[in-house]
Amino acid sequence: MPRKEIKNLLSLLDEAYAGPAWHGPCLRGSLRGVTFREAAWRTAPGRHNIWELTIHAAYWKYAVRRRLLGEKRGSFPEKGSNFFPRPTESSERAWKRDLALLARTHRALRAAVQSLDDSSLDRRSKGNHQTPRYMIAGIALHDTYHGGQIQLLKRLYQRSRGK
Repeated sequence: MPRKEIKNLLSLLDEAYAGPAWHGPCLRGSLRGVTFREAAWRTAPGRHNIWELTIHAAYWKYAVRRRLLGEKRGSFPEKGSNFFPRPTESSERAWKRDLALLARTHRALRAAVQSLDDSSLDRRSKGNHQTPRYMIAGIALHDTYHGGQIQLLKRLYQRSRGK
């Protein structure tokens, strides 16, 4: 079975999440050193914070993996979908737990992609409007997008503290 396309997509996933990325910090890099106070800070009421973007990224990694494998909904550790209010427990321990969830969902997504073969990348599975190739590239772009948002939020946090 040819594996060149799978290897390329895995490389794309890894660059967006773990780096090194040519454009600057990857998602994981943008989260490095962020404290729970910084993660919980909001620019304004009703705006998402770094913590919520982190769980959002984890959720969509889970959703893409589930779609790639044809699994049913319901195994994400949090109730709901898309955005999850954070912090529910404001502590460094809770923040580290959610960072670990992001890392686990990335590893699980990566394993799902690795289980595919090149010939399956452009075939839609039952119930999906997008091809596996489209979803995998999309989730890598999603990591890049939110990594940039997190970088911006970190700068705004520092400015709000007069730094």
